[in-house]
This record gives sequence, C-alpha cells and structure tokens, in this order.
Amino acid sequence: MSNPFSYAGKRVVVTGAATGVGAALLDLLAEIGAPEVTVLDLKAPTGPHAKYIATNLSERGAVDAAVAEIDGPVDVLFNNAGVAATQAPQIVLAVNYLALRALSEKLLGQIPAGGAIVNTASIAGGRWPEHLTQINELIDIGDWDKSLEWIDSNLEAVGGDSYSFSKEVVRVWGMRHSHATIAKGVRTNSVCPAPIDTPLLNDFNETMGQKVMEWTVTQATGKIMTPREVAMPLAFLGSEAASYVNGTDLIADGGFNAAMTTGQIDFSGLS
Repeated sequence: MSNPFSYAGKRVVVTGAATGVGAALLDLLAEIGAPEVTVLDLKAPTGPHAKYIATNLSERGAVDAAVAEIDGPVDVLFNNAGVAATQAPQIVLAVNYLALRALSEKLLGQIPAGGAIVNTASIAGGRWPEHLTQINELIDIGDWDKSLEWIDSNLEAVGGDSYSFSKEVVRVWGMRHSHATIAKGVRTNSVCPAPIDTPLLNDFNETMGQKVMEWTVTQATGKIMTPREVAMPLAFLGSEAASYVNGTDLIADGGFNAAMTTGQIDFSGLS
C-alpha cells in the first residue's frame, strides 16, 4: 500500500521559499518523497528545488509571467509567501491575497483531480466573522487594480491593520474557493499558525507590538513556533492523507484559540 503522506512523483509549486516557513517546507518535502518543486520568490531559495522563477508577487504582471513559465501538471500549490504591515497596505494585500488568488485560479486547470491548494493564513485573521460583509465585497470585486483601490478606501473601516485583514480575506476566500475547486476534485485549505520564529518576526514585533507577540506565545505552549512546525501541517493538507479535508482552516497555535474560546486566557500580561 502506498504511503498517503508521500510526495514521491509529485510536482509542486511553493511561493516564498527563500526563508522561513517556505524554506522549511522545501527541506520537509525533500524528506517525504522529494517532489519536483518550482519556487516563486523575489530571492533564490537555497533549499531543495528543481526550478526557481524570480517573481515579485506584489505585481500582477510578474504573477502572470510566472504562471506562463509553469507548464505541465501541478499536484500541489503552496501559497506561502507573505509580508507584514511594515509594507504599504497595497503591497500587503497584493502579496498576501491577490497573488495567492491569481495563482490559485490561473493554475487550477493544471491541477489534476486529487491535487490541492494550500494557503498559509494566520491566527491574526481570526476576526474575519466581524468583517465578513466587507471581505465578501472585496472578494466579489475580483479585479486586481480595483481591489487595491478598495483597500485604500476601506482599510480603516476593517480595523486598519493591513496584515490581519489580508489574512482574514485569505481565510474567507479559501472557504469560498474550496467549493469551486472540489467540483474539479481539487481541495483548498489553509493553515493558521501562531507567531513563528522567522525573519518576519521583527516586522511583526514592530507592527503588532513585541509585548503582544510574546504574550500570545506564553498563553499556549510557552515557546515560539518553528518554521518546520508550520511546514508539517502544510504538507499534510497537500498530501493524500488529507483527501477528504476541504475548505478548512487548520489552526496551528499550540492551543491559544482553544484557551481563548474556553475562557482560560490570562490577559494580565497585556496590562
């Protein structure tokens, strides 16, 4: 019987694999079957991969050009690239949501039945139910440039944090897109990690506050999440082991949300 967790013989696309979670994912994929991996990123990855396409994911033309270079089947698309709110809101929305959406929609025809799209979201996107009307309004626009115009006019109304809002949009868009993709036999899911020990951590300390970031970590396991601890659930959702998992946000936060939901969080550390 074949190993349902194996990536042997598969063709995979990973965005944002030069550092952090994406780099850890390249190493993990090499361990669990060594698929043929194409990487889309601004910087060249050092981890195991077959092809690198230099791509500025904040630019629609660059995303379209990258898609044109990806030929043949794509068994799993990992939309992992992301930037923090230290970047301009338009760049944050473009990289974290618009590029993710464009790649998913444009490559869908190349993903065979049984394949998967896996998005790296965040627990920072947990307030999506509060902003669902605005999120659906943005998703319904569809057009890249008009979406950027929308964020310019509406960011303050949805909390003012471009990173958190972009991840809210990713979570809702993933749920919406999963219904269309499963009709083609393709699953769409997201992983929502807690704070991760990556090069972006300093950016999040700056935008969200180091005190808040450290408090979030202490309320669950007491240790910060490693890139590999995010890569593993990403790989699971892309594998045949998750063949009936679709439209799901897999919360990988060491139990922070569970403790929050059940009233076990100590907020005194924020005072």
